Amino acid sequence: MMLSLLIALPLVGALVVAFLPGRPGDVLPKWVALAFSLATLVVGAIIGIANADSGKTWAEEHTWIEPIGAHWALAVDGLGVTMVLLTVLLVPVVIGASWHDADARNTRGFFALMLVVESLALAVFCAQDVFLFYLVFEATLIPAYFLIGSFGHGPARTAAAVKFLLYMLAGGLVMLASVVALYAFSAREGAASYLISDLSGLTLSTNEERLLFLGFFLAFAIKAPLFPFHTWLPDTTGNATPGTSVLLICVLDKIGTYGMLRFCLELFPGASEWATPVVVGLALISIVYGALLALGQDDLLVLTGLTSLSHFGFIVLGIFVLNDQGVSGATFYMLNHGLATAVLFLAAGYLITRTGTPLLSQMGGVEKKAPVLAALLLLGGLGTLGLPGLSPFASEFLVMLGAFQYAWWVGAIAVTGIVLAAAYVLRAYRLAVTGPERESLAGIRDVGAREVAVVAPLVALMLLLGFAPQLALSVINPSSLRTVEIAGCVETAEQPCIQATEEVRP
Repeated sequence: MMLSLLIALPLVGALVVAFLPGRPGDVLPKWVALAFSLATLVVGAIIGIANADSGKTWAEEHTWIEPIGAHWALAVDGLGVTMVLLTVLLVPVVIGASWHDADARNTRGFFALMLVVESLALAVFCAQDVFLFYLVFEATLIPAYFLIGSFGHGPARTAAAVKFLLYMLAGGLVMLASVVALYAFSAREGAASYLISDLSGLTLSTNEERLLFLGFFLAFAIKAPLFPFHTWLPDTTGNATPGTSVLLICVLDKIGTYGMLRFCLELFPGASEWATPVVVGLALISIVYGALLALGQDDLLVLTGLTSLSHFGFIVLGIFVLNDQGVSGATFYMLNHGLATAVLFLAAGYLITRTGTPLLSQMGGVEKKAPVLAALLLLGGLGTLGLPGLSPFASEFLVMLGAFQYAWWVGAIAVTGIVLAAAYVLRAYRLAVTGPERESLAGIRDVGAREVAVVAPLVALMLLLGFAPQLALSVINPSSLRTVEIAGCVETAEQPCIQATEEVRP
């Protein structure tokens, strides 16, 4: 029952926070939300430690809706536990960093919605039943919509929330068709079920498998986001609070790449191999195009969001080169992107609060007045560009190894994304904090103890995993190898792990 407890804790916390008495700005809802998020962190850590020591999956399975073969089925492997640990770590960090973001609005509602996001995200990463996964996948849109539209700071926050919702609903409706088709195909074989373990043995024709794959992949590509389904991203990050952007980009968007690994590769391996050339092409476009957009961006929050378009391109590339290094690197990248981008978003938020503007052209000259803030922004930027010694470097390196093994020209194009990352990070840092001191910013203050304390664990983890990446890879590698094996790959130095499947897959 540990996984059910993990999911229930933040949900109970959200209900408690929502019904607390008080007015906007009261501190009690904040402390209660933080306490529940820390309790969830403890449960998540217990699950993670047990998984690392013994590979324990904490599996739970109970019949839920018997007529349609739906189950309350939960389990975590190396991939799932990595995402669980990232989620339970980031939520208390975001709560601490967003301490005053809703003081003039509905404080209880703001922090309750954050806990709802945590509960639903954890359910997604633990679900082993496709119907359960779909329900919580769609349910994440509700708190996300209100966090953007009701609590965002941008002038177009309502329009951004609607655009976000429409994109996600469109992807979800396409995936629903595939979910229903999976039920029909399983019933055709005499035992209707939504359990992933049952569906992995379905007999599908080539066309059936490819159509099911496309339904799932489109929803995940929008969620990730992947070019050309990314246009909701800059609007959202430019209008949401930095803490909300962390939850959206560093947690909820990982559902897209998690789904590609868990469903596309494991349930539809033949179709995944068939789609690989196109998906690799889209990933390369995302890497380069996202970096170029970030390089020319003046809004610091939008710039940070666009860096994720490039980074999700790297993650998708690692997944679909279909070899050990690529898949392990992509999973590790999902973790490291969450750490580095969270630091960058939160440091950007601290800076914008002090300067009163998100525009780089109106910042500058604050490094002498706020050296700690400048250091946090630099650390987030260096993590984003994959500096050796910080954990994103190891995951980026593994993805590049997988890309070069797939085809030398794929790796060569992907390298340009790394070069451009250095350019947009250093440009943003130069414009944001260096240069002559502006008279309008003469009274700026440095970050306080609370602001440093909430970001410090993320920085410490980037350093720890940068020098000891095996701490994470030892957990990730077994599930990555299993995924590659399910995809039917036989890896050699001379032959990429891609084989088209045209026959009916037993």
